[in-house]
Amino acid sequence: MKRICVNCGSSPGYDPCYMGMARRLGAALAERRYELIYGGADVGLMGEVADTVMKAGGVVRGIIPASFADKVSHRGITELRVVRSMHERKKMMFDLSDAFIALPGGYGTLEEVAEVLTWAQLGLHAKPCGLINVERYFDPLLLFLDNAVARGFMKTQHRQMLLVAEDPVELLDRMATYEAPTVGKWVDLETRAQPTPAGDVAARAAPGE
Repeated sequence: MKRICVNCGSSPGYDPCYMGMARRLGAALAERRYELIYGGADVGLMGEVADTVMKAGGVVRGIIPASFADKVSHRGITELRVVRSMHERKKMMFDLSDAFIALPGGYGTLEEVAEVLTWAQLGLHAKPCGLINVERYFDPLLLFLDNAVARGFMKTQHRQMLLVAEDPVELLDRMATYEAPTVGKWVDLETRAQPTPAGDVAARAAPGE
């Protein structure tokens, strides 16, 4: 891995722990000399990760649509690319990146995580995808994914493609040794798992699984 894409909120969140984790992730990226690829904004968690990497002497490349480049684009990073649309932005971020990490965010973050995981599930790429579960922020999402496995809409191997950690260093270590599954996407009705009690599903949503 040389370049890591970070998807996260353009808001700081109410709890200071979210901005704190953005700084921890930025510091970990810079220490390992990974380039940061991100959405190009100077606000919220996005801006905090970028600022931290830059202050540590790292490389930051931002990609932002022209529609709001004049409002929130970060002018103090290594490179800022202004593109025509959100679709072009996401494609460029994907093409430039070797791995993907999500911090807390809203619709945009959820969409970006789901898209790269879907492409990985379809075998279109083998890049590692992970998230940092700050203060159990992503627990409801992990519960949803476990429920999809339990109800036959996702294979266990594909659920395990999403790497989860509470610490940036741990997540980066796991990403460095990641190997993508080689199974097909569709769940085989003849080999489906037995129904799982709701309590077991909730238990499997614990961070790191």
